Amino acid sequence: MSVSLRIGIIGGGGWLGGAIAGSILDSGLVNPENLGLSYRNEQPRRFPNSFWTTDNQALADRSDVILLSVRPDDWRPLEVDASGRLVISVMAGIRLAALSERHKTGRVVRALPNAAAEVGKSYTPWIGANDVTRDDRSVVRAIFGTCGIEDEVASESDIDYLTGLSGSGPAFPAMLAAAMMRDAVARGLPAEVARRAVNTVISGAGRLLERGNECPDDVVQTFLDYRGTTAAAIEGMRTAGFDAAVAEGLSSAFKKSVSMGAAS
Repeated sequence: MSVSLRIGIIGGGGWLGGAIAGSILDSGLVNPENLGLSYRNEQPRRFPNSFWTTDNQALADRSDVILLSVRPDDWRPLEVDASGRLVISVMAGIRLAALSERHKTGRVVRALPNAAAEVGKSYTPWIGANDVTRDDRSVVRAIFGTCGIEDEVASESDIDYLTGLSGSGPAFPAMLAAAMMRDAVARGLPAEVARRAVNTVISGAGRLLERGNECPDDVVQTFLDYRGTTAAAIEGMRTAGFDAAVAEGLSSAFKKSVSMGAAS
């Protein structure tokens, strides 16, 4: 893909927009001077060779691709005319139809990277409107490929569900880690030892799953078949409602995504 492609990130001064920008530049997808970013208050000190502005319309006017990385509540008053350009939203809940109407282009895409974009390990599902071209799809794949793994999905409902599963996903291992650490400290382990043990377990599990591309159910079943301490822990967690709690959390995230879209 040509490094002359001009990408503008509205909200590039924020955490997620900045993470995507860093991945794009590190990969060499575009030259620094062809990356533009907008910010609201104080200009970040990152990406000194890129274009920074507080004027979102000026950013859009100089860009071939406009990436919207703002909170949905901050998007609603945002008036940017994209004039037929490719617009990619990484906002939860905002529908393709609303994006198209607001920004005056049929070339709109909904994508949902997650927090792991900061370390190049995001999973990003995305879907494009009918007017999105083959070249547009290549651009979307290239951008989010710099952040990790991407998948085009079949429907906006899939994106709404994945808002919880993958969009919120990094929070869930963190919740498990926090619960494990609290239990370890309650049983007398020093906090630093507990933190190192738990963080290493969580990161190691992710590496194992990634390396082998294994089905998580198969991994769990292997431990159950061994009938050791891990099997006892798994059975105890399931009896306490682990699976049901996860399902309820994902359902709540799905409903929230749908309601956010309805509000737009």
